[in-house]
Amino acid sequence: MTYLVTGAAGFIGSHLVDRLLARGEQVIGFDNFVDYYSPDRKRRNLAQAMQQPGFTLIEGDIRDPDTVAHIFTRYRPRFVAHLAAMPGPRPSIANPQLYEAVNVGGSLVILDYARRSEVENLVLASTSSVYGKTNRVPFREDDNTDRPLSPYAATKKAAEVLAYTFHSLYGIPTSVVRFFTVYGPRGRPDMTPYLFVERMVRGQPITLFNGGENLFRDYTYIDDIVSGVINALDRPHPYEIFNLGHSQPVELRRFVNLLEQITGYPAQIEIKPLPATEPPITYADTTKAGQLLDFAPRVAIEEGLARFWAWYCDEHQPQH
Repeated sequence: MTYLVTGAAGFIGSHLVDRLLARGEQVIGFDNFVDYYSPDRKRRNLAQAMQQPGFTLIEGDIRDPDTVAHIFTRYRPRFVAHLAAMPGPRPSIANPQLYEAVNVGGSLVILDYARRSEVENLVLASTSSVYGKTNRVPFREDDNTDRPLSPYAATKKAAEVLAYTFHSLYGIPTSVVRFFTVYGPRGRPDMTPYLFVERMVRGQPITLFNGGENLFRDYTYIDDIVSGVINALDRPHPYEIFNLGHSQPVELRRFVNLLEQITGYPAQIEIKPLPATEPPITYADTTKAGQLLDFAPRVAIEEGLARFWAWYCDEHQPQH
């Protein structure tokens, strides 16, 4: 079978590509190598895939209908994992138009050509950020999500709604997967694990909102996330939304303590107030994903951070 993975060179996308290739699938990777972070680093993410005969890389933008039409016409993917997006709640405040253009407009182009090609299943990557600030925990898929705290969250919610519309109009089997604080090897440099470790290694201070107290994130290891996406691809549903998270929120202060223990580097902490874009907790109820996708996260935070540190040492520490 042929799979299209948008955002294929990114953190999650490159791991998904590797997993699909490992089981013998034909994979079309689509990425524009935007310089949100180093394009060279993204190309390293795909180094293994580029050696595989089953992988084809298309460089282009999901907002470009001609390129997207070419992919669907020439390669006829039967399954689509749409992961491409501009990421991050806080960066989206400075450039909301770009986030709308990519996360909404680009998703619309993908959805349109997916329905023209009558794909067998489409999986849309979304985010726990759509839940905003809520007192109801854990977060369930049927919770209210109409009060996002950032343009990023708003655009991801809009893409979910568009995906439902295309399912309703054209019958595209669609699963929306809401990721909860994904971490692990190849993690983006603006994400907390990499950002903190980089500054700790360099002896620079890290910023902890609220001093890391009463601030919780549902850290979910990359391998568990990819397993959830694979299961969603393999099990088409008319239209469903699934939380993919570890369901064990970690207080940020404990998270930093674990990094200190694993790396052997002390953290110099600067305390700042929690930004308006950040909820005090993310916490996934994964009952539905467990029942319909057999989703069962296995990697505990201690093991996951140890794996991340080993990758960091292999990839980056010699630079310091």
